[in-house]
Amino acid sequence: MSPDGRLDSVRARYRSFATSRPVAEFTGTRRNLLALGVVGLVAFVAAFAEPIVVRVSVEGHVVTQTVQPFSLAPYDPAEQHLADRLSPPSRQYPLGTDRLGRDVFSRMVIGARVSMRIAVVVVAVTLVVGTAVGLVAGYAGGLVDEGLMRFVDVLLAFPGILLALVIAGILGPSLRNVMIALAAVGWTQYARVVRGSVLPVTEAAYVRSAELMGVSRPRIVLRHVLPNVITPVVVLATMDMAYVVLGTAGLSFLGLGAQPPTPEWGTMLSGGRNHLQDAWWVANVPGVAIMLTVLSFNVLGDSLRDVLDPRDVGNVERKGM
Repeated sequence: MSPDGRLDSVRARYRSFATSRPVAEFTGTRRNLLALGVVGLVAFVAAFAEPIVVRVSVEGHVVTQTVQPFSLAPYDPAEQHLADRLSPPSRQYPLGTDRLGRDVFSRMVIGARVSMRIAVVVVAVTLVVGTAVGLVAGYAGGLVDEGLMRFVDVLLAFPGILLALVIAGILGPSLRNVMIALAAVGWTQYARVVRGSVLPVTEAAYVRSAELMGVSRPRIVLRHVLPNVITPVVVLATMDMAYVVLGTAGLSFLGLGAQPPTPEWGTMLSGGRNHLQDAWWVANVPGVAIMLTVLSFNVLGDSLRDVLDPRDVGNVERKGM
C-alpha cells in the first residue's frame, strides 16, 4: 500500500472513531468534558512542572540530557522567603506563601507531578499483577482458582487504606514505601474483576474451538480471553487513579509518605492545618486540588463504564425501579 493509501486509511479510521456512538455519548455530557479537562490540566501541569533531566551512561561517562526544558513553577519549591511568610495571594505569589515563605503555587505544581507519578506507577503495577492473577485463576479453575481467590478474599477482608497504613508504618515513612503499600493492597480488586470477566469467556464456543484445535493455553489467553477483559480493567484503572491520589495524600498527611521539604499535596495539607484561621490558602489550596482531582477521575471512570459497557446502565436503571 502506498503512503497516500495508508494516510487515507488512518483518516478513515479516525473519522469512524470520532463519529462512533461511545465517543458521541461521552462528549455529549458537560460533566464528562469538565472531568476530562481537569484530568488533562493536572496531567499537563505534572508534565511541565519542572525540567526533566535524564542521565545516560555512554562508554563509562554519564551524559545529562534535558528531555523537557520547560518549567511552570516560578520558584524553587524549597526556596524560603522568610520575610514573606504567610503572605496572602498576590501578583508575586499567586497562591500565597506558607509558614516558611515558600511559594504555594510552585509547590502545588511540583506536587502535581509527585502525585501523578505515584498514581501512574502504582496503577500500572496493580493492573499488571491483578490482571495476571485474575486470568490465571479464571482460566485454570480448580484448585488454582480456589487458592488464588481465597488469598484475595483474605486481603479484601481488611479495609484497603487500613492495610496500606499498617504496611507503610512497618516499612517506614517515604514515598517509595507508600507506593509499595498501595500496590500491595490494590491488585486484589483487579484480580476479582478480571476473574469474573474470564469465567464466562472460557465457556464460549470460540474458546472451546481453539482448545480442540490444539492452540496453546497462553495463546488462547492472550488472543481470545484477554481482549474481553480490557473494558472493565480500563474503567477500574481510571477510578483507581483517584484512590491512589487520595491514599498517597492521606498517608502523607499522617506523616508516613512524603517528608519535608518534598512538595506533596498531603504533606502541604498537613503543614497548613495549623493556619486555617490566619492563612486559609496554605491548607485549602492543596485540599481543593485533591478534591477536584479525585472527583474528576471518579466521574471519568463512571462515564467510561457507562459508555464502554451500556449493559451496566440497564442494570442500574432496573435496580433503581
